[in-house]
Amino acid sequence: MNNRAISRFNTFLMLTLILFWGSSFVVVKITLREGLTPIAVATFRFLIAGGLFLITILIEKKIKRNYTLLVETKDFPILLFLALTGVTFFFTAQYTGIQMAGASIAAILVCLLSPVLITVLSTIIFKEYLVKKQFFGIGVAALGTVIVVTGGTIRFPGNQEFLLGSLVLLCTPVLWATYSLVGKKIMDKYSPFLVVAYVNVLGGLCLIPFSLVENSFCQLFTVSLSGWLAILYLAITCSLLSYYIWFHVMKQVGAAITSSFMFAEPLVTLSFAIMFVGEKVSMFIFAGGFLIFIGVYLVARK
Repeated sequence: MNNRAISRFNTFLMLTLILFWGSSFVVVKITLREGLTPIAVATFRFLIAGGLFLITILIEKKIKRNYTLLVETKDFPILLFLALTGVTFFFTAQYTGIQMAGASIAAILVCLLSPVLITVLSTIIFKEYLVKKQFFGIGVAALGTVIVVTGGTIRFPGNQEFLLGSLVLLCTPVLWATYSLVGKKIMDKYSPFLVVAYVNVLGGLCLIPFSLVENSFCQLFTVSLSGWLAILYLAITCSLLSYYIWFHVMKQVGAAITSSFMFAEPLVTLSFAIMFVGEKVSMFIFAGGFLIFIGVYLVARK
């Protein structure tokens, strides 16, 4: 498994990515307040992002004559799987969770639990062993998750929408861990940018049937200018730039080191959520988030 030290430039890239992704939760929350559905936001974002990726790789092909745009037929099911786990299902669940539970909760559950799951799955796939410290970290992170979801009580909080949104969000770390590890294997074979281009295009196309069912495309005419600017922000920075950064760095230094940066993402989201959408975060959520942070640190540190 690749565990080389991360360079200053790759560190800068990951910090930039964390800023983009951390702010994205709040940008989505603002867009949802305009009346768009989670599926509509995801569909518009990834159809635009897919188009941008297509344009970019066509330009790359024009510059580099030997740059191939095609993948082997046997690898197409893998790319479709990545599109479903990393885009279609992942962002439908994430945006639904943001709408129901809030941006801060989404960031805590998505970003802090993903590194734990990635480490555990990496251990299984690469036949490595977890040390006692890492097992303890997993337990601490699990306890923090329970506190965040239940509000620190044995009984679930009275806000059933919050509870359901939190449970939906718990699906996203599983999807992201699966997406990251399967994506790492195919990155060894193809250009990272080509793979994320296929993933974004296919992920956007796979969202269309869901949008047709709920008639999302009628909302095209109701989105304000600020709403479209928010969607463009998500498509350009959080998809086109950030997806490339993620796989570019992961290919060089490995999944565990790359994913460890995600523990800083909720701090960005929390700051933006308090400043721009007025979210109130209880002490239980702070405490649970801190426990998850400690668990991630224990799991990720070698």
